[in-house]
Amino acid sequence: MGIYLNPNNIGFKEAVASEIYVDKTGLIEYTNKVFGTQQKYLCVSRPRRFGKTMAASMLTAYYSCGCDSRELFRGLQIEKAESFKEHLNQHDLIFLNIQKFLSRVEKPEDLVLYLQERVLEELYENYPFLTEKEKCKPVEKKTRKLAGILEEIYKRTGNQFVFIIDEWDCIFREEQHDTKAQTEYLDFLRDLLKDAEYAKLTYMTGILPIKKYGSHSALNMFMEFSMTNPKGLAEYVGFTEVEVRNLCAEFGMDFGETKQWYDGYQFRKAPHVYSPKSVVDAMLNQEFDNYWTQTETYEALRIYIDMNFDGLKDSIVRMLSGERCRINTNTFANDMTSLKTKDDVLTLLIHLGYLAYDMREKEVFIPNAEISSEFVNAIEGAGWNAVIKAIRTSEILLEATWKKDADAVAEGIDASHLETSVLTYNNENSLSCTITLAYYSARIYYDIFREMPTGEGFADIVFLPKNNHSDKPAMIIELKWNKSAKGAINQMKEKRYIKNLESYSGNLLLVGINYNIKTKRHECVIESVEKN
Repeated sequence: MGIYLNPNNIGFKEAVASEIYVDKTGLIEYTNKVFGTQQKYLCVSRPRRFGKTMAASMLTAYYSCGCDSRELFRGLQIEKAESFKEHLNQHDLIFLNIQKFLSRVEKPEDLVLYLQERVLEELYENYPFLTEKEKCKPVEKKTRKLAGILEEIYKRTGNQFVFIIDEWDCIFREEQHDTKAQTEYLDFLRDLLKDAEYAKLTYMTGILPIKKYGSHSALNMFMEFSMTNPKGLAEYVGFTEVEVRNLCAEFGMDFGETKQWYDGYQFRKAPHVYSPKSVVDAMLNQEFDNYWTQTETYEALRIYIDMNFDGLKDSIVRMLSGERCRINTNTFANDMTSLKTKDDVLTLLIHLGYLAYDMREKEVFIPNAEISSEFVNAIEGAGWNAVIKAIRTSEILLEATWKKDADAVAEGIDASHLETSVLTYNNENSLSCTITLAYYSARIYYDIFREMPTGEGFADIVFLPKNNHSDKPAMIIELKWNKSAKGAINQMKEKRYIKNLESYSGNLLLVGINYNIKTKRHECVIESVEKN
């Protein structure tokens, strides 16, 4: 047993012993499936707080012949798999946490040298047939001695290795401008792993996908599972809906509020994925809050959304209002410096977990209340005063609506429009964005639906009270562009917009809003509906 060669299972043992442990050992069944095949190279990228290190520790505990993990996996999902016993603690394994190696060198360019020295020390101890000449030959910066030694071991013994590489991309995140050290590191990984007969499985994890050189990758043998497309590993990105429902039942927490705070990441094979660290913290603390800030400050987000790319600020405002934006993720170079367009920035924010991505529609959006609050924190005091003012006054606007004070609502929306005039304001879609941003605080009390089928038409915006706010009235908002607010009310009545809300038994408000292009003012009419 060593630190790098055939390590123990202590990391996974601590995870399983925790008060909350969600069984993700089904991932092992997938890695067993590709074990020793041409698909044996896996790069799985996730944001912080999404269990990357736990997954690496789990795989290490399972494959490493430096420990006995049979009891540790007893009763877990993987134990039922046919391949479970075949690979359990049967393989030589090399575990590399690149973050730790990088933190122990004075210069980033010494990373590869230091890494090789530490791993070779343990290889020499475990394979005594390596000659003194091989041991004494120094490891030079430009050599790839580790790969050569592993080839020698394989030639003499036939032993093959499992490689688990955690925080593989930290040099691109922490030494963003040291391209020389980055290039040497990538070249080292390519020489170590590409076409290596001694490699039986390689599982590499980090935040960023594999760095591209132009349109090519230095590690093009890897199959990538990322936040833009996790493929068959989607259910292992975070917690699934079933897993979160079970936790809410166990800890007596409201599932609906948990969903509002931490859901929103969606993939083809997992339509609802929750931020795992935040869910665990909420359950243990018995309190819903923004736990994101405990591991990363909002200044990290501010750096990117303040970049002066055309259309970026507009997109952020639209997403804060609840809209989605189409983007092209293919131009992203998989680093944090080669950002040339708005789409590059938004794609980076997907990989960092600040945005969710709908692969089918090619749309990006803010996933949940926790992340939305991070955006608000990031833009406050950063020259976004107009947007912040609209958000901060949204509670006043909402209360005016409840009181049916139509004049105050119109004035509030006028102010929100002026304060967020970054948006091109020329149609009902732009008006809809202004309205939903003006009602930003409503998401605390309501589930909000756009273009909701109602009777003989589609309501522009429908606010339905959450279960824990049933004292609030439901609201149907119809928008008009240079027509009349009263006409909006009449349309809701004529087309029976309340028909699909017949099962709703609470109070209901009809809100008609019109923008007059001549006066450049909003008009509002509010009526209550009596329901039997």
